[in-house]
Amino acid sequence: MIKTHVETDPKYDPVNNEVIENGVTHLFKSKHINEANLSFIFSDDNLLNSLKREFFKLDHFTDVIAFRLNEYEEKNVDGEIYISIPRAKENAIKFEESFNRELARLIIHGCLHLLNFNDETDQEKEEMRKQENHYLDIIEWNNIYG
Repeated sequence: MIKTHVETDPKYDPVNNEVIENGVTHLFKSKHINEANLSFIFSDDNLLNSLKREFFKLDHFTDVIAFRLNEYEEKNVDGEIYISIPRAKENAIKFEESFNRELARLIIHGCLHLLNFNDETDQEKEEMRKQENHYLDIIEWNNIYG
């Protein structure tokens, strides 16, 4: 079973847990993962920046951070995904996407990291973008926010 837990910083409108759970369940099952415990934390730049400094030793804003809480060799996935609402809004404007679609992209991006996809090289970034676009197209992500 794919279990999701969603938290949203109280200063933002809540996200639609059902849309997120349905979307990530489809994504994980398509990757032959049937057991997962996933936490999604929608917050602000300050939280993600502090996580970036603490765990990656980098001091800059970021839109999404994913932490795999168990070993990649394990068939089940336990993980946390942190998403910055302000970065998502800024990205949506920058990339001329709807805010909803940008949030979906960040959710997918975080999930792919939990599945051991990386985006450090150009080739990895290209594959990550291809995967993101695939899951944006085949999964219903309407009305995630607000």
